[in-house]
Amino acid sequence: MATFLYRIGRWAFRRRRLVGGLWLGVLVLAVVAAAVAPAGEEEDLSMPGTESQKAFDLLDERFPQGNSQGAEARLVFRAPDGQRVTARENKAAVEDALGSLDGGEQVESATDPYETGAVSEDGTIAYSTITYTADAVDLTEPTKSALEDAASRARDAGLTVEIGGSALDAEEEPGGTTEIIGVAVAALVLLLALGSLAAAGMSLLTAFVGVGIAFGLVSALAVPLGLTSTVAILALMLGLAVGIDYALFITSRFRDERAQGSEPEEAAGRAVGTAGSAVVFAGATVFIALVGLGVVGIPELTKMGMGGAGAVALAVLVALTLVPALFGFFGSRILSRAVRKAPSYRRSGGEHPHRVPTAAGRPGLGTRWARFVLRRPVAVLMVAGLGLGAVALPALRLELGLPGDESKSVETTQRRAYDLLSEGFGPGFNGPLTVVVDTSESGDTRATTNLVVKTVRGVDGVASVGDPVLSRTKDTAVLTAVPRTAPNTGETKDLVEAIRGAVSGVEADTGAAVLVTGTTAMNIDISEAMSDALIPYLTVVIGLAVLLLMVVFRSVLVPVKAALGFLLSVGAAFGVLVAVFQWGWAADLVGIEQTGPVMSLMPILIIGIVFGLAMDYEVFLFTRMREAHVHGASPGEAIVGGFRHSGRVVAAAAIIMISVFAGFIGMSSPTIQTMGVGLAAAVAFDAFVVRMAIAPAVLALLGQRAWWLPRILNRVLPNVDIEGADLSRRVPASATGPDAAAPRFPVGRH
Repeated sequence: MATFLYRIGRWAFRRRRLVGGLWLGVLVLAVVAAAVAPAGEEEDLSMPGTESQKAFDLLDERFPQGNSQGAEARLVFRAPDGQRVTARENKAAVEDALGSLDGGEQVESATDPYETGAVSEDGTIAYSTITYTADAVDLTEPTKSALEDAASRARDAGLTVEIGGSALDAEEEPGGTTEIIGVAVAALVLLLALGSLAAAGMSLLTAFVGVGIAFGLVSALAVPLGLTSTVAILALMLGLAVGIDYALFITSRFRDERAQGSEPEEAAGRAVGTAGSAVVFAGATVFIALVGLGVVGIPELTKMGMGGAGAVALAVLVALTLVPALFGFFGSRILSRAVRKAPSYRRSGGEHPHRVPTAAGRPGLGTRWARFVLRRPVAVLMVAGLGLGAVALPALRLELGLPGDESKSVETTQRRAYDLLSEGFGPGFNGPLTVVVDTSESGDTRATTNLVVKTVRGVDGVASVGDPVLSRTKDTAVLTAVPRTAPNTGETKDLVEAIRGAVSGVEADTGAAVLVTGTTAMNIDISEAMSDALIPYLTVVIGLAVLLLMVVFRSVLVPVKAALGFLLSVGAAFGVLVAVFQWGWAADLVGIEQTGPVMSLMPILIIGIVFGLAMDYEVFLFTRMREAHVHGASPGEAIVGGFRHSGRVVAAAAIIMISVFAGFIGMSSPTIQTMGVGLAAAVAFDAFVVRMAIAPAVLALLGQRAWWLPRILNRVLPNVDIEGADLSRRVPASATGPDAAAPRFPVGRH
């Protein structure tokens, strides 16, 4: 692999105009395709195979006329203190507001609360349901303005009016203050780490190219593939983070090669052959983990995984081709300012830069830290391990759910409408359960349906059951059961299970099929499915990590150590999610106004992403250690050498990734907020605690045994040569630089 990538690096350097032009052309095409493509729709989560999804599918088949895909809004009215909404003047204000919507553009119908009985028992709150002929993303601005104007008319008459439903739900758009701050921090870290404005700008530029193409493709394919805004934001988040990191790793290696006397083209080839090999492997692990999300069986999660995997694949391709091409364009400006001002560099006319020594000959921070760990491995291991274990403890209380309007800010009209409906009609009104009775195999539809109604009403926790509605063919009935408790509570989950258990007797007696569904039931089913899939998916990911790292490092204990460290970092990240989103710690800092269960998709999604990112740091840091070991260094020298060459770069890359992920915490979407907090925490724990403290401490204790591999595995496992040992033997014979005649490193054993 190293030799193949070496040739790619040299080719891209020589053909830099062609490579740059091709990437620019692809970027323009992606942007144009995104601009002309129609906007995608925000789809509800589905889980094929669950009872709730089977019921939804049955409703689509038996009630096609009642399953409109149009947007829906609720105008919720509250009378002034001491008054009733049924009073003459208040009733006139409500009817005037609703009358302004009659015949409006895209309006299908608007219910009259006084005719439908949508008035609370105390007469203070009423609501009207407005349905539209178009979905939320296709509603025009005049249509939305008409809805807001109707609310304003009633407010002017003295009523409190809030708007719920999907009509005003805006698609989350990337870009904002916190994201800009995250990118700014990443740019500053790049500048400090590389000491060159050109090198820092080049890393950002290549990342933006990859992200621009990925985001454009996701936007262009949104309608044909059913991709949502969350898929686009995940692609943006991951593509930006790994794109900057991959460019940083290859740029850092290019500068090392230049400092050792290589000509620019040769240095570009060697950088892509060595650091590029690590980039390919690291990107492949992220790609596999994200694509593997498809096995869970949730279409939305599959799409998120595929979108993120595509962005990572593009980041790898950009790093292997565009980055070395830009080396040719930027020339010596890629080198740090200190190197370019050094006397040796000036004397050679810029041909042979040399590494600038640290002040007073002191070793760098990475070297000093590695030596500290070597002196006190047990203490470092105990402190770091126990610390992460303590942070992970809250994860034992992890609760999964899906956010609704109750999780939105109290500053939004949707949240205030939710609260008004809960106050007027009970907390369960916002999460009704739909009971579908399929009587196609039953003898008496009416009698079976009445028996189901009686059974459901008798279940403790049911506030009310509506009258059943029969399908056109009279073989299916639908009834609505309103719980006494709010949708995201444990009591409602128990109620769903209790109803399903109670109606099983009706099914046995009548031969009918009775299914419980609705948004609340679907969320419960998805959360349970996620909980059930968590351990199997984690097992697969851990097994994959051990296998891949065994191939890369040709060791048994190093992969096992890496996998256990990954578990620690993921557990600590889950602990942070529970503390912030369930318990409300630092909620104000993050911008969370309502605590609740962690979103169901997050644990598996974070495991998939963090697995790949953890392998990034494992590969980039330990490849240098493996390289030193292959060339005869002692275990301690290999650890110090790894930190000397890669410690600073890995630290900078981790800070960049944390900054990018944290930049998305300020978005209003609970999904993106949770993802930002979880990924930022996981990267911080994995990079700085697991890879830079626990891992070298374990290696120091293992000594030479860390690199042990049984003979049978040594024969069976492929040799991917990620450290570039073959490159050191083969490339000099055909290289054209001044140092081409001699190998760069002494050749050691494998």
